[in-house]
Amino acid sequence: MSEGGSSSKVIYVKDLPGVNPQIAEKLESAGYTTVWALIVARPEEVSEKTGLPPTTVSRIIDSARKVLGLTFKTAKDVKYERLSIKKITTGSRELDNILGGGVETKTITEFFGEYGTGKTQICHQLSVNVQLPPEKGGLSGKAVYVDTEGTFRWERIEAMARAVGLEPDKAMENIFYQRAYNSDHQISIVEELFSFVPKNNVRLVVLDSVTSHFRAEYPGREHLAERQQKLNAHLHQLMRLAEAYNLAVVVTNQVMARPDVFYGDPTVAVGGHVLAHTPGVRVQLRKSKGNKRIARIVDAPHLPEGEAVFVITEEGIRDAEE
Repeated sequence: MSEGGSSSKVIYVKDLPGVNPQIAEKLESAGYTTVWALIVARPEEVSEKTGLPPTTVSRIIDSARKVLGLTFKTAKDVKYERLSIKKITTGSRELDNILGGGVETKTITEFFGEYGTGKTQICHQLSVNVQLPPEKGGLSGKAVYVDTEGTFRWERIEAMARAVGLEPDKAMENIFYQRAYNSDHQISIVEELFSFVPKNNVRLVVLDSVTSHFRAEYPGREHLAERQQKLNAHLHQLMRLAEAYNLAVVVTNQVMARPDVFYGDPTVAVGGHVLAHTPGVRVQLRKSKGNKRIARIVDAPHLPEGEAVFVITEEGIRDAEE
């Protein structure tokens, strides 16, 4: 597994020059097991969690940057780094096409829409498909599924796994599930992932949904600033995780009605500008006839706007039959 696209192998903090076993133990206990996990963290945060002096932390991070060769690079270098990005199939060729070939690693992909539009179904499908070999659209990896609303269903995993030729029990063993009961618990789960991910070959992290606890715990305009600040930090935490371990992060989001909109779509994703500016790819889902759903790329720096029709079947996410 590449680490941040900068190296062909994971480099651990214990192997950094100038890091003795005692310092390495403090860093690892705080979740900073790899060099990349260390350099994407804020020095103040590392110091606070480890008890190490800020000057020591800054010196270690500088050393880590030198080891990874982090400096100015040409656009051509960036191009080759982008080639390290992998993609997970959704199960629908049409949906994969508008996503540029599937759900990307090193990126947060947000699926938002009303209830019943297929957000959770896509999360289940991706948790299965990430286990497939690359030639079948997977990453031969495992998934972490963080459930905030109690919508995870093992029965769907079993059916979807069987449909793609995976042994159902084995497929379920490759999905690490945890229910998040409030926003602080949700944030702490993601913190834990910085040490959990490299030890367990995790290539996909799902949060279904990312905003529900924040919305419930910080109601009203008087709590808006606090909510947005906390949500913003959480989303950047997820972004660092995606970049540190070259994995895909998929989040779902709810929508709310905008009473001031008289023409066009009156719904907007929860989270406001914080969510609008963080995910790499934003996909709006809406219902169509029967089991058909429509996906639309709302925002992505490298993808054109586009729409795809897919269906939700007993076997999972599939292309709509003409």
